[in-house]
Amino acid sequence: MRIIGKGLLFKVALLFFLVLSLGAHAQKQTFAIGDSSFLLNGKPYIIRCGELHYTRIPREQWRQRLQMCRAMGLNTVCAYLFWNYTEKEQGKFDWSGQADAAAFCRLAQEEGLYVILRPGPYSCAEWEFGGFPWWLLKDKKMSVRTQYPGYLAASKKYLLEVGRHLAPLQITNGGNILMVQVENEYGSFGSDKEYIGIIRDNLKEAGFNVPLFTCDGPVQLKNDVRPDIFAAVNFGGDPAGGFKALRAIQAHGPLLCSEFYPGWFDSWGRPHHTGDSKKIVDNLKWMLEHKASFSIYMVHGGTTFGTYSGANAPPYLPQTSSYDYDAPINEAGNATQKFYDIRNLFANYLQAGETLPDVPAPATAQNVSGIQFTSVAAVWNNLPQPVRADSAVLMEDLDQGYGAVLYRTQLPAGGKAVLRFKDVHDYAPVYMNKKLIAIIDRRKGNFTVEIPARANAATLDVLVEATGRVNYGGLMHDRKGIHGTVILDDGKKETALTKWSNYSIPLGEKNLPVTYKPLDSQKNPSAAFYKATFTLNSTKDTYLDMRKWNKGLVWVNGICLGRYWNIGPTQTMYLPGCWLKKGTNEVVVFDVLGNAKPELQGLNKPILDMLTEKQAQAHRKPSQTWILDESGAYYKGSFADNRDWKTVSFKPVAAKYFCLEALNEFKGQPYTSVAEIILLDDKGREIPRSEWKVVFADSEELQGDDGNAANAFDLQFTSIWHTEWQNRAPKHPHQIVIDLGKSYTVGGMKLLPRQDGPNGRIKDYRLYFSQSLFKGL
Repeated sequence: MRIIGKGLLFKVALLFFLVLSLGAHAQKQTFAIGDSSFLLNGKPYIIRCGELHYTRIPREQWRQRLQMCRAMGLNTVCAYLFWNYTEKEQGKFDWSGQADAAAFCRLAQEEGLYVILRPGPYSCAEWEFGGFPWWLLKDKKMSVRTQYPGYLAASKKYLLEVGRHLAPLQITNGGNILMVQVENEYGSFGSDKEYIGIIRDNLKEAGFNVPLFTCDGPVQLKNDVRPDIFAAVNFGGDPAGGFKALRAIQAHGPLLCSEFYPGWFDSWGRPHHTGDSKKIVDNLKWMLEHKASFSIYMVHGGTTFGTYSGANAPPYLPQTSSYDYDAPINEAGNATQKFYDIRNLFANYLQAGETLPDVPAPATAQNVSGIQFTSVAAVWNNLPQPVRADSAVLMEDLDQGYGAVLYRTQLPAGGKAVLRFKDVHDYAPVYMNKKLIAIIDRRKGNFTVEIPARANAATLDVLVEATGRVNYGGLMHDRKGIHGTVILDDGKKETALTKWSNYSIPLGEKNLPVTYKPLDSQKNPSAAFYKATFTLNSTKDTYLDMRKWNKGLVWVNGICLGRYWNIGPTQTMYLPGCWLKKGTNEVVVFDVLGNAKPELQGLNKPILDMLTEKQAQAHRKPSQTWILDESGAYYKGSFADNRDWKTVSFKPVAAKYFCLEALNEFKGQPYTSVAEIILLDDKGREIPRSEWKVVFADSEELQGDDGNAANAFDLQFTSIWHTEWQNRAPKHPHQIVIDLGKSYTVGGMKLLPRQDGPNGRIKDYRLYFSQSLFKGL
């Protein structure tokens, strides 16, 4: 046995004492909510926070992103947890690797940053199913964000697991977690404040003893704020108005904007969003001058890798894998001009003893050529054993979370016919005898397919690809596949198709096992996997150029980068250099339609704003003209000049079609803008908007911004219908015509003006109702 010398023994004892002392000092850290400010160790503290998600950043890059946050002038970072990233299989929690939230928080602490934790169980964040695990939907009675017993039991188990993993990292335990959010923006979904209390109590039971809080937009706050839970407000502009709404329901306490938007997310087929840097800086300055705390959502968006990008509805709009968000720190982790503008602002508002560290050097990207595809695996040739049933089986009922399902049945011989689907989620090439005859796209709402004449019985194949479960609003129970009975209508009789073979095709982290063949064996391209190798001398980032492909997913060295779709706006896929290796690399591309000439290259910069479907969702055909005048209006009125909800009531009327006509706006400009439209029935209840469709809008700004008319009922109060302004500015009046899906008795309307400014705010208006489509349309 070796004897320790007295000197060494003294040093060990001294080191042990210092460790204990530092630990005891860390235990004394406190964070509290005061009457007018946050209190860090008893002193007023302004939270300068920014949101970033560890799941959207390769683990190898976490530290660099956190250093960028600190260099911009943040003192705190905010992070969602996504339940479906941790409990991918029911009852099996995994916090390892990319899912190690505790490691992310510890890195933040090492970089001098506190953490605001947002564990859900609902997160939204343009993330698949809002963060809920897909397996919840195997329960046909499942009702998320409610007091449904099955949901409460599963979510409590998850939150207790979150506490086991992360409660030790609270500031009260020497860690850096300052606050924990209860649920998320619940007021835009419901008003059951008892439910919010249950989630709060579960977080407490999980061991969280730091301040808890809820958050919502200005107009939704009243739905979920409880006097016993601190409240924050979310907005993208007009901080004075946002905080006024907060003060109306919470008279005391510090001001906190828990989501301040410097940009916005992108959806497939819609323009790339950007945020004006000067406006953002001006709003941040206002908050700093008024000693208000804030969190920039997002300070760094990153990438929604794999199959975790979500969707909004109505209308159904899947989101891109790029989550660049036009954030101050771009998708690759580099500083933008917006970053430097904010950094320069923050330099004037640092707290005592604070300094700004240097900005980390930017990462450079490389061009990559020489990607040669040599093999292909057609889905037709690699089908698993099917599940046979009289009806099409939904993906969740096949015990499958992500990917596609091939539905196969037989069509009898006969003349031309029409195939009618009740609903298809989400994108489905339709084949007869393996020949493509149609594509069903849920975004467009057309679920009818023309079937050619058949001299003999024919094989019908419908390949349904899931492109992201709805993550926001009342349509989140978004089960994938063919819904309901499929009807064959030959004009004489209607026949329900039966005897379906249901083939499960998992994609993403788990994939369909396939056998590859030489590329030159491909005859008629259809859904297939294409494999290539390429050699690198450098492991810098690159952006895969997907413009010569159709729609699908990409894997590099076994890691799923996410989804691509050539309609845009995103035409590239971010490939982090840390996932590459010097020497030989492998890429696999799944294309839902196949590719006769597969080609691929890497670019040194992204393409985020190239639409190839620019007019596909414009809601005015050349043949359409609005011809009704004042004599045909059912109701007319004037709105007040403010951003509050407008509610009007009138004598109930039965209608399937509705038109809002804006006659002018308060500033005398030729524009119209609307954030949300809600119709009320004769008892004052909201009429469901899940089947609404815009059948006509006289004007929409689709080039300079996303002013699509369907934004008027997409549940997102920050998106708007806006008439054209970039290349032309047609004068009033402006009309939006909506098909309600079926006839309702309508007795009122609620309208929310745009929330970020007065442009286009409607002054005088007319309302029209009809059981049939208006003349001229």
